[in-house]
Amino acid sequence: MFEMFQLEFITQAFILTVIVGIVLSYLGVHVVGRGIVFVDLALGQISSLGVAFSDYIGIGKTTIPIAFALVGALLMSFIHLKDKRIKLEAIIGIIYAVASAATVMLISKTPHGDSDIQEVLFGNILSVSWDQIRLSGLIFGLIALLHFLFFKKFQKVTNHFAHTNADSEMASPLTGKGEFRLWNFLFYISIGLSIVFAVRVSGVIPVFSFLIIPAVAALMVARKNISIVLFAALISVLGAFFGLNVSYKYDFPAGSSIVAVLGGLFLLVSVYYTVKSFAKKKKSAA
Repeated sequence: MFEMFQLEFITQAFILTVIVGIVLSYLGVHVVGRGIVFVDLALGQISSLGVAFSDYIGIGKTTIPIAFALVGALLMSFIHLKDKRIKLEAIIGIIYAVASAATVMLISKTPHGDSDIQEVLFGNILSVSWDQIRLSGLIFGLIALLHFLFFKKFQKVTNHFAHTNADSEMASPLTGKGEFRLWNFLFYISIGLSIVFAVRVSGVIPVFSFLIIPAVAALMVARKNISIVLFAALISVLGAFFGLNVSYKYDFPAGSSIVAVLGGLFLLVSVYYTVKSFAKKKKSAA
């Protein structure tokens, strides 16, 4: 099981996947709590659009995707709908669809369009370098530090979304609209930066999976905030380890293998959750 670490490129892939997975799984707890599960897909696709655009014009391969993601995060943080018939998820879904279409249009003009689209979706985690690992460690470390220092602020905003209309900023536990918007904006910026760097190596689908699957699984088995975060991080590490194992042993693509294993772990947690709920209901009835 551990013989795969004899290959340096798999060790590198595992280290980077753990770094990315742990931070994304934590951010995913907030994403699921806020009821905006489409936001990471949309930001990931906007980031990919930036990559495709930079490739198309031949400049800004780092700065343009970051700019695209940050502008997207800024716009999403200020979307507030007054019409109750229209949900935030619908708007984000439209942004995702349009960004996806534009990305495919630009990539179709590259010499290796089909393979480039595959890389956008699932990344190429097995080709990462130590320089990419160090850069990702710095970026994700700073984001983790920000959320650690202001954990209560971010949690209050998420709790507000969890208990009110997700499009509303009224009745916030923070002082006034200004402070609420500040911390909401900082959240979107942090998730935007996380996604733009994660998508470059992992692809849109694995990033979405690390954001959503560990968080939902953790919410099924834990109640306290710290327990939820720790369990989500554990799921992400297990997904990285066993996903790369499946890729190594059976020669499957690494990104797809990691997503499949995360799905399998979620299925196990779902079975446990269902059995536990049934037993609890039966005990209450007795």
